[in-house]
Amino acid sequence: MIITFVFVHGAFCNSAVWAPTSRELALRGHRTVPVDLPGHGLGATIPTGYLGSQDLDDLAKAPSGMAGISTADDVAIVTDVVGRAAAHGPVVLVGASRGGLTITAVGNAVPELIDRLVYISAWCCVDATASEYTAGPENATSLLAAAGVGIAVANPQEIGAIRLNWRTADPAHLDALQTALLADGTREELIAYLHTQDPDEALTVDEQATRADAATWGRIPHTYVRLTEDRAMPLALQDRFIAEADALTPDNPFDVRSVASSHLRFQIHPTEIVEILDGLAVG
Repeated sequence: MIITFVFVHGAFCNSAVWAPTSRELALRGHRTVPVDLPGHGLGATIPTGYLGSQDLDDLAKAPSGMAGISTADDVAIVTDVVGRAAAHGPVVLVGASRGGLTITAVGNAVPELIDRLVYISAWCCVDATASEYTAGPENATSLLAAAGVGIAVANPQEIGAIRLNWRTADPAHLDALQTALLADGTREELIAYLHTQDPDEALTVDEQATRADAATWGRIPHTYVRLTEDRAMPLALQDRFIAEADALTPDNPFDVRSVASSHLRFQIHPTEIVEILDGLAVG
């Protein structure tokens, strides 16, 4: 029986980041469907100030195409993809980073369509909201916020989204991003990855819809892949997600795996992730 892997990207990303993983799984005989969430990928609105030599004043003022997009929009598009894929066989829904919020909400909504959820250093909110986890002690060592400050542009309330200038050429900003996101990679890999990023991200998250529900989400087998070298999503926070989920559904605990990777390396060099996903499909 052929498994369909549906992939959900993280913040500021799009389906392109899953290309290496999708390719390797497809070559092993699996169906793969990377999803672009609303306002991302070829559906993104790219401000003109983001292009070429960049006009930072224009970049700070241009309205965002992400304005008004909500968690419900993300859930709707992923649910549609999962439903169509499920007509052909089992579905494994995979999310990385902020994509974990989306796959949790989809698991809450349509557990009957999903055969397994896989979180890769991804948000899995149980006892608290995303905001509360962010402010919690397990996230205190995260380098993500500090790295983002240097490339933040625009007032989110004015443009309707969070906007980051991933195409910065400032060496200090690139150093901060390298340390936070890809300390185990090269500068060339970092820049190539950043050029796949979308500048804008949705401003708000439905913090109730994205918390795991024992009666629905809790029925689905789930795997958590810990990224042990992740400086953006600290290992302590990943482990808190796992512990709280296991307490929520003690008869259906996480299948826990670990990969020595930073927040981004596993998508550039997906060998370990592909082995895990391929093994889940075989199992």
